[in-house]
Amino acid sequence: MSSPVLKGRIQSTLRQFLDAEASGGIVLMAVAVLAIVTANSAFAEEYFHLLHAYIGPLSLRHWINDALMAVFFLLVGLEIKREMLDGQLSTWSRRVLPGAAAAGGMAVPALFFLYFNWSDPAAVRGWAIPTATDIAFALGVISLFGSRVPASLKIFLTALAILDDLGAVVVIAIFYTADVNIMALCAAAAILAALYGLNRMRVTTLWPYLALGVLLWFLVFASGIHATLAGVMLALTIPLKATPGMPEATPAQSPLHKLEHTLHKPVAFLIVPIFGFANAGVSFTGVTMDVLGEPITLGIAAGLLFGKLIGVLGTVALLVKLDLADLPAQASWGQLIGVALLCGIGFTMSLFIGLLAFSDPIVQDHVKIGILTGSVAAGALGAIFLGLFGRRTKRVDLHVQ
Repeated sequence: MSSPVLKGRIQSTLRQFLDAEASGGIVLMAVAVLAIVTANSAFAEEYFHLLHAYIGPLSLRHWINDALMAVFFLLVGLEIKREMLDGQLSTWSRRVLPGAAAAGGMAVPALFFLYFNWSDPAAVRGWAIPTATDIAFALGVISLFGSRVPASLKIFLTALAILDDLGAVVVIAIFYTADVNIMALCAAAAILAALYGLNRMRVTTLWPYLALGVLLWFLVFASGIHATLAGVMLALTIPLKATPGMPEATPAQSPLHKLEHTLHKPVAFLIVPIFGFANAGVSFTGVTMDVLGEPITLGIAAGLLFGKLIGVLGTVALLVKLDLADLPAQASWGQLIGVALLCGIGFTMSLFIGLLAFSDPIVQDHVKIGILTGSVAAGALGAIFLGLFGRRTKRVDLHVQ
C-alpha cells in the first residue's frame, strides 16, 4: 500500500504537468507516435476498422472530426475573441507585427505548395494544408526553454498562432464548403441571431448559449458548411463582460473566461489527442522513399519547413526595416528564426484541412507523411535555433495562455 506522502507527491507532479504550458504539446506528440505505431502494428486492421465503424448516421472518425472537434473550434473562437477584445491583440499597434507575420506565414507556404502542384488541378485543392500552425505543439516546444526565451517572444508566437487559426477558420468556411442547403443555412442564421440576442440582452448564464449551440451545430452540419465552424460562431456570441456596468471582466466573473477555463484542459488533454490518434495513423506498408518526392507530400513538407520560415521571418524583417514595428522585447534575430521555424509545426489544423481537401485514402496518407515530415523537421530545427541563441532573460510578469 502506497504511503500518503508518496501519493501526495504523485498527485503534485501530475498537477504540475497538467498546468505546464508544454504539456499539451507533449501529449499530442506522444499520441501522434502512438497512432503511427498502431497503424503499423498487428492491431492496424482493428485500428482502421474501428475508425470507420458507424455509430448512428456517422462513422466514429466523422463523429470525432465533425462533432468533437467543434468543441476545439469553440475554444479557438473564445481565445480569438478574448485576445481581440481584452488581450494581446486588443489594439491595432499590438496586431501589426503578429498579424502581418501570420499573413506572410500563410501566403508563402501556399505558394510553395502551388509551385509543386500547379499542373494537377485536383491536387491544387490542398493549397491551404501547409498554411496552418499548431499552437499546442509550437508553444510546447518553446516552453521547454523556460527563461532562455523572453516572454515577449512567447506572446508574439501565441498572438501569431491565434491569428493563424482565425485565417484557417476563414479558409475552411470559404474554400472547403460543400453544396449549401439554403433552408438549413437560414435556420442556422436564425439560431445565430437568437444567440446574438441573448448577448445583447446581457444574459450571462452559459447554459442557454450552449443549448442553442448544440442546435446550431446540427443545422450547420445539415447546411453543408463544415459543422466545426458552429463552434467558432457560438464562441463569438459568448459575453466577455459579466454585468452591464462592468468595464472589464475578471476571469472569475466573465462568462467567456469561465467557459474557456472549463474547456482548456479537456480540449488539450482529451479532444485534440483523440483527434490526433484518429487521424495521424498512417500505414507504411508498401510505402517507399519515393513518396517523399510526390508533389503533394513535397509541397506540404516544403511549405511547412521553408514557406513558414520565409513568410514569417521575411515579413517581420520587412516591417522592422521599414520602422513599422520593433522586434519583441529582449528577443534576438536568432531566436526569431527559431520561432519562425516552430510556426512550421502544422499538425492538428493541417491534418484537419487535409482531410477536408482530399477524400482518397492514398492521397490522405501522402498528406499525413508531408505534414509529419515538415512538422518534425521544422520543430527540430526551431528547437536547435532556440537552444543555440537562447539566453537567460530577466523574468517579466507576463501571462501567456
